[in-house]
Amino acid sequence: MTHSVPCRLKRDLIIASSDRGEFLGSTQTEIIVLAIFCIIVTLFLIGLFIQRVRNSRDQSILRKSEEQYLRALEISTDGIWDWNILSDTVFYSNRFREILGFSLEEFPDEMNSFRSRLHPEDVDATMTAIKRHLKDRVPFHIEFRMLTKSGSYLWFSARGQAVWNHTGDAVRMSGWIQDITERKKAELNLNEALSEIKQLKEKLEAERAYLQEEIKLEYNYENIIGQSNEINYVLYKIEQIAATDTTVLILGETGTGKELVARAVHSLSQRKDRALVKINCATLTSTLIESELFGHEKGSFTGAHTRQLGRFEIANGATLFLDEIGELPLDLQPKLLRVIQDGEFERLGSSRTIKVDVRVIAATNRYLEEEVRKGRFREDLWYRLNVFPITVPPLRERTKDISLLVDYFVKIISKRLGKTIESIPSTVMNVLQNYHWPGNIRELENVLERAVINSSGPKLHLVDELKKPNKDISKTSRTLEDVEREYIVLVLDQTQWKVSGKNSASEILGLDRSTLRARMRKLGIEKS
Repeated sequence: MTHSVPCRLKRDLIIASSDRGEFLGSTQTEIIVLAIFCIIVTLFLIGLFIQRVRNSRDQSILRKSEEQYLRALEISTDGIWDWNILSDTVFYSNRFREILGFSLEEFPDEMNSFRSRLHPEDVDATMTAIKRHLKDRVPFHIEFRMLTKSGSYLWFSARGQAVWNHTGDAVRMSGWIQDITERKKAELNLNEALSEIKQLKEKLEAERAYLQEEIKLEYNYENIIGQSNEINYVLYKIEQIAATDTTVLILGETGTGKELVARAVHSLSQRKDRALVKINCATLTSTLIESELFGHEKGSFTGAHTRQLGRFEIANGATLFLDEIGELPLDLQPKLLRVIQDGEFERLGSSRTIKVDVRVIAATNRYLEEEVRKGRFREDLWYRLNVFPITVPPLRERTKDISLLVDYFVKIISKRLGKTIESIPSTVMNVLQNYHWPGNIRELENVLERAVINSSGPKLHLVDELKKPNKDISKTSRTLEDVEREYIVLVLDQTQWKVSGKNSASEILGLDRSTLRARMRKLGIEKS
């Protein structure tokens, strides 16, 4: 009994101690879990705090970036644009509208605001460039013109870059425009200057080629020879009109020296530093003479392999001599009238109007007033040409000048042929002075050349049989055409109707073979 009580007490203490240990162990676990939870909450709160701080800082940075962007937009000289392709709306910067002079209401955030103000010539190219960039992703850079509020057009250079989504579709495109109007004007001025230089070069080359042909001409008087009242009156008329830009019509028979008068007018004019450009209207067909006068574009007719300047362009700023104007085809006369009257024309095969400043001197051996009555010459063109007529007298009306002309021609012909002619017998001079000279000065020169060739000594020996007409020609009823026809037939008979070549009719008459054939057709001369 005595031993049982202490043993039970001991057992109870052991049991109580065991329960307390379990209790203490459970409490410690809960404390640890709670501590961990508190730590997690604390870290979460700290994270939230840090995130808020970061967000606040990012927002501050973003605001600063936006402010800087807006300031950049305000001070930028370029116009900024941002196109939302999905909504088809466009953001245009204030500067964009300011350059064009429009307000927001006048230039809303729509693609059509831009498209509708493009220059009509630039719409297709600009929209095509945008489509190529969106589809093929080629760099976008283009120049175009846009209409401003004032109604004028400005030149712009535009660059842009699109953004594509994960499926490859373009969703956005942004860029800027820069006003390049001044640069473009400079480029256009430069191009115009280069074009003018090119045209001037072509003109100078054409003029040089023309002058080289002129140098080859054998028929070229240096001075007007004579002292008669008739020729002095011609010189007086030349001095009267030379300093002006008035159109001159020189009238006279074949071979009287009408071209020499034209050269004298030009040499005394303010245009004398430029070459006298000439064309014979009787030597070419209608198509060719139009091409020669007004030029042609490449491919404008068969054989037109290159562009060619016409005589009016070559003579711009100078003088154009239209010889045998009475032979100009009727269908070309309105075009000639226009360029004389308005100073403008178009090349064959071109619609571009060319402006020129050309003084026109025309010459003819025909009675244009009679041609007008017969419907072969335009009356309005005749009035334009006949502003200041100068009539060159035939050689038979200026017999006082024949001796001077003979001395002059014999001297220059002898020098050219290497001959020495020291004297001209009075008998020879009398024959020359008494001859009718239907071919005028040109015929005289040809007769003297044959005489020099056939003169073996120092004296001039005349080989042509020059007969004095039986009747006073001034009292005959024959027309100039009758006389001309008779003389041409006479020369043709003497040469057995040899028109061209050595000792031919054209050589004796001093005419180009084409001119002679044209006169034969005009006068109805045919070999019977």
